[in-house]
Amino acid sequence: MPSELWPYVTPGIPDDLFERLPGIPLSKREVRLLLICALRLQPSSLVWDIGAGTGTITVETGLLCPKGKIIAIERDEDVANLIRRNCDRFGVYNVEVVEGSAPECLKDLPQSPHRICIEGGRAIKEILKEVWQYLRPSGRVVATAANLESLYALSEGFAELHARNIEVVQSAVNRLETRGTHQTFAAVDPIFILSGEKLD
Repeated sequence: MPSELWPYVTPGIPDDLFERLPGIPLSKREVRLLLICALRLQPSSLVWDIGAGTGTITVETGLLCPKGKIIAIERDEDVANLIRRNCDRFGVYNVEVVEGSAPECLKDLPQSPHRICIEGGRAIKEILKEVWQYLRPSGRVVATAANLESLYALSEGFAELHARNIEVVQSAVNRLETRGTHQTFAAVDPIFILSGEKLD
């Protein structure tokens, strides 16, 4: 249900409405929209958000899946508490925040997710292969890569898992910003978004 802070059913909450911590990454609004589109959510989806960071994807998917449940995984206690605060800001109550490191903590999560979002990670290929075991048939994994090494690792992982309907998108977004007395377009850091489905 929309909150007073964001009284819309449309995804794409402005970045500055989220509480943030210094040095903690935030999925920018335009990239978030691409991620959410790739997830292909349903109102009752069970979603794992691995490496949830500030909690932007967690909040947006929580709002879009009112009959579902979102599991946000974050290894840092302060960041996990930040996710909880951002959920409170937007009135999102179908979220469970799990403090732990993937892939070690995955066995303790509510099982058989419909959708999994992997927002980076040191061992991203290993995380992908581990989450695949828990994913429901016809489920989808969406993962981000900020560098070529992660892109290659994820591409190899999807291929080795025989994922179907693999998609790779690179974002290229510019925002109008005011700098001094001038307006200029500033680039949002590009990122690769990969997605694939598990065979029945």
